[in-house]
Amino acid sequence: MQYIEPIQKLIAQFTKLPGVGAKTATRYAYSIINMSEDDAKCFSDTILEVKRDVHYCAVCGNYTDRDVCDICDSRDCSTICVVSAPRDVIAFEKLKDYKGVYHVLHGTLNPLQGIGANDIHIKELLHRLDGVDEVIMATSLDVEGEATAMYIARLVKPLGIKVTRLAHGIPIGSEIEYADENTLSRALLDRREL
Repeated sequence: MQYIEPIQKLIAQFTKLPGVGAKTATRYAYSIINMSEDDAKCFSDTILEVKRDVHYCAVCGNYTDRDVCDICDSRDCSTICVVSAPRDVIAFEKLKDYKGVYHVLHGTLNPLQGIGANDIHIKELLHRLDGVDEVIMATSLDVEGEATAMYIARLVKPLGIKVTRLAHGIPIGSEIEYADENTLSRALLDRREL
């Protein structure tokens, strides 16, 4: 069946989202069509507001609507938890166990895709290390995450800063954002020095 052009365009926009195939995009499109005009306007205004107001924290690289995020503004800066993406910060924050700050790399080293040390936020991390006692490497436990953790550890350890890695309670090859809270909490508590 061929959809009319406005519906086809809406479905095409939804399929641009990660993990959204044609069937899901079609369900989303029909949900929008069935919304009241006020709800649809609120939905679209919210998307535009997020695009306009959300940006990276000037300190850690997490998403914020201010210059410096609440975490960087109010937490103990002597421990930095290094993560690959902003969604990983949310996974740790759900635990309510971690009291330090974060550093978001916005990726991991991946030579096969041409992603090197200058393509992720490693330099910014190195500029934040004054007064830091520990750097927790919390990149995913896949090949790229491990390589990134080891690379950063080799840069940080000579500075006399303790570098730890999450314990392997998280399955190898999995993404941190999908780990359950108990596994993530245990991995954080049982981290080890690199």
